[in-house]
Amino acid sequence: MSTVNGDTPLYEVLALRFGTHAGRPARDNFLLDEGQFTPGSDMPNDYYLWVVRDDRHFLLVDTGFPEDMARRRGRTLFRDPVEALGDLGVAAGDVSDLVVTHLHYDHAGNLDRFPHARIHLQEEELRFCTGPSMRHHVVRRPFEPVNVKTAVQALFEDQLVLHRGEAEIIPGVTVHPVPGHTPGSQVVRVPTARGWVVLAGDAAHLWANIRLRSPFPILESLTPMLDGYDTIEALADGDDHVIPGHDPLVALRFPPLPGAPDWTCLHEPAVDGLPAAAASAGTAR
Repeated sequence: MSTVNGDTPLYEVLALRFGTHAGRPARDNFLLDEGQFTPGSDMPNDYYLWVVRDDRHFLLVDTGFPEDMARRRGRTLFRDPVEALGDLGVAAGDVSDLVVTHLHYDHAGNLDRFPHARIHLQEEELRFCTGPSMRHHVVRRPFEPVNVKTAVQALFEDQLVLHRGEAEIIPGVTVHPVPGHTPGSQVVRVPTARGWVVLAGDAAHLWANIRLRSPFPILESLTPMLDGYDTIEALADGDDHVIPGHDPLVALRFPPLPGAPDWTCLHEPAVDGLPAAAASAGTAR
């Protein structure tokens, strides 16, 4: 654990819960049954995107997915995630930088709607989803060809920024490779008034995955994913500073943004007083 240096800029971190996969069996969220849920219980996955901002910078993390993709994959969309940026006074054409944690459909589904953004991606992610591994249908299933094509097109148009490891995106905000879920997965570390917050993306779907060291079953490599949990915890300033990518409790444990209640303030302390481990155990119901 570390603390934010006094010279480091501090940011607001906002989460938008824009969709859900309701009725998902709890068993489907863990690679192995280690007694972490009640048989027959449900544990929904929610869908988020994130914004990091101060009075000079606006960074989007992931882009969600559109309505047609939600219908095709049996997901419920509460709001169009790109249009929801209007709550913050921002249009898609205004976004200058966005980080894609990885290229699965639910994190990169609207890339083509950000015509002026520099798209920050790990080089290994592009190599993976355009390489021979995609000949296996079970590996390529979480990807959408249109999103991969958009990323390649962005590369040819000098819009895609490929990173090899850790990189600073805006002052003080860094990305860190955490392979396992996909070879090019990355997390985002943000300095806030409450300390270092880590947007884990799918390097940790739920608080239960990282707390119990029990991975989500969609993964490319098991040992790097488990090692990645150690990396995430070392980057964050505590349990509730790790923000998992799909946990419904994220939108419940932190306060809403005044004037835009669909957005959750992750730079503020958790409001329920529960440690993330205890809260996550309660998601199996």
